[in-house]
Amino acid sequence: MLLYALTIFTSAFLLFLVQPIMAKQILPWFGGSAAVWTTCLVFFQFLLLFGYAYTDWTTRNLPSRRQVILHIVLLVLSLASLPIVPDASWKPGGEDDPTLRILGLLFMTIGLPYFLLSTTGPLVQAWFARTFPAGTVYRLFALSNFGSLLALISYPFAVEPWVTSSQQSWGWTTGYALFVLLCIASALFSLRSQSRFAVAKQAVDAVNDGPAPRARDYLLWLLLSAMGSFMLLGVTNHITHDVASVPFLWILPLTLYLVTFILCFEGSGWYKRHIFFGPLLVIVGAMAWGLHADGGIMDIKEAIPLYLAGLFVCCMFFHGELANLKPAPRYLTRFYLMVSLGGALGGFSVGFIAPKFFNTYYEFGIGLVITLGLAAYSARRMHVMVPLLALGVAGFTSYQVYYYIDLLSKDTRVMTRNFYGTLRVKDTGSESENDSVRRLMHGVIMHGEQHLAPDRRNEPTTYYGPSAGIGIAIKAAQSPLPARVGVVGLGAGTLAVYGRTGDTYRFYEINPDVIEVARKEFSFLNDSSAKIETVLGDARLAMEREPPQQYDVLAIDAFSSDSIPVHLITKQAMAVYLKHIKQDGIIAFHVTNRFLRLAPVVKRIADEYGLHVALIIDEAEDSDLAKTDWILVTRSAKLIERREIADVSAEITEIPGLRLWTDDFNNLFQILK
Repeated sequence: MLLYALTIFTSAFLLFLVQPIMAKQILPWFGGSAAVWTTCLVFFQFLLLFGYAYTDWTTRNLPSRRQVILHIVLLVLSLASLPIVPDASWKPGGEDDPTLRILGLLFMTIGLPYFLLSTTGPLVQAWFARTFPAGTVYRLFALSNFGSLLALISYPFAVEPWVTSSQQSWGWTTGYALFVLLCIASALFSLRSQSRFAVAKQAVDAVNDGPAPRARDYLLWLLLSAMGSFMLLGVTNHITHDVASVPFLWILPLTLYLVTFILCFEGSGWYKRHIFFGPLLVIVGAMAWGLHADGGIMDIKEAIPLYLAGLFVCCMFFHGELANLKPAPRYLTRFYLMVSLGGALGGFSVGFIAPKFFNTYYEFGIGLVITLGLAAYSARRMHVMVPLLALGVAGFTSYQVYYYIDLLSKDTRVMTRNFYGTLRVKDTGSESENDSVRRLMHGVIMHGEQHLAPDRRNEPTTYYGPSAGIGIAIKAAQSPLPARVGVVGLGAGTLAVYGRTGDTYRFYEINPDVIEVARKEFSFLNDSSAKIETVLGDARLAMEREPPQQYDVLAIDAFSSDSIPVHLITKQAMAVYLKHIKQDGIIAFHVTNRFLRLAPVVKRIADEYGLHVALIIDEAEDSDLAKTDWILVTRSAKLIERREIADVSAEITEIPGLRLWTDDFNNLFQILK
């Protein structure tokens, strides 16, 4: 029994540990977008589905000996896939579909090992049920989820801050080799044990047997598991895009999701419908109301606890009802297959279907309404007022969702959504009003604005005023000769206002929708006196391929409270930037951030190259500009000592023990504010 338990625990631990390991390695190649995490989750859910389908088919159609031989052969073959290091040939170009490229990369890198890990839970539980007919087989499912949870929690605290990416890959590879040995041992033991118990086969079948599942059971297994996955990704998208774009928040919803599986399948009856039903109605209604509270932007200290608590209660309902419907052990592989299929369909709906049909994250609100519909159905045998109450809350929630959609779309010029998130363009007034502006929003983050009044359209706005670090850098670099300026991150194209006749401004932008919106909805690019160039694709990958551009100023503008593209702020990234600037050129990092202290990271990298830095904090008092932090990096000590820079420079408070960030190592927790 210990061998089975250890095999299941090891497989579950590796199953979920590999997800952040792989996502972290490929995240820089695809712009640091939260959609990378969502795409990875959907890929892993579908491989889990295929693993469960394989287990169900082989358990029902192959004799035990053939099943074991087949599985051992696949386990040995999977060792050829190791180590799990993504091939650099999968790095995208500007025109590639990132979703398809991520799926292909994951399949080639981790496909067979992950597939075999995903088969282990139901397969070993089936072996266990044959070997120990009196055992509590579903507790092994709780053990599996505990292993997954432990891996997920340990990664950001015990792995990422201390172990480099390459060491993570090799460590996981070693663990997988151990798993292969354990799984082979379990398979051989199951054969020997089953032959020993052959004389008692009739008694074993009697213990494991029970009524066959009905069509309604299959449908409920599918729907409940699908909604758990659907709400997991729906809440994750909402809080990381419309509440706060913090990468740490990706892991919290998945952790709660796994906790509910553990509690509901552990066997001690943690889920009681009459206890959870009331809180479910209250918190779903509260989440629906929170969609448009305070104009659609709740305070992060209120919003994050609300949506995470709501996800927990919803998943306790989904998984608790699912546990109540679990069949006799004889049908457990079929049960797990339907649970896996539901999870894959729920993830696919949010990760692939919704972005094609919705121009923003409507699926979260839709999920709330469906949740209440399921609640009303589940409570149909309770007091007649209970399902009616659920339907009443569903009506309230539907109205709140409609109000939320109306809030997002009212007076909005553009709403668009793709792999990189959602964009909205909205005016705050008319051209006749002096302070009216047109804003470009990416979730809750403003990526640029322009005055609507004709005489103010070419004024720099938001983070790019003359007193901001980038404004000072461009002015310091200007001379009678034409200037070359590179900008990582286009936004509305505001920096183009500084362009003079003969200058060249070259913008790198990974999101094609941003380029289209900047040209059609804002006039910064079209009105600029400079020559404007746009490069579609990840900026660092593009610059690695380009010949030296000889920039006077290179602005790295990708760090403002959004998901941090870490690959743009490493030692190797700095080497790329230095290749493209003139000997006395300036690299300007926009390090304004509500959550992270990025200036010490830049200084640590600059010190490694013997470069000079100046932190410029612009409070933007008595103006309609935004408060900004820019750090200027240059080879030239004389440039930093110039009065217009030295007089406004601030001291950079270093972080004790801060390690140099490289492509192989970074620690976001260490720089939290």
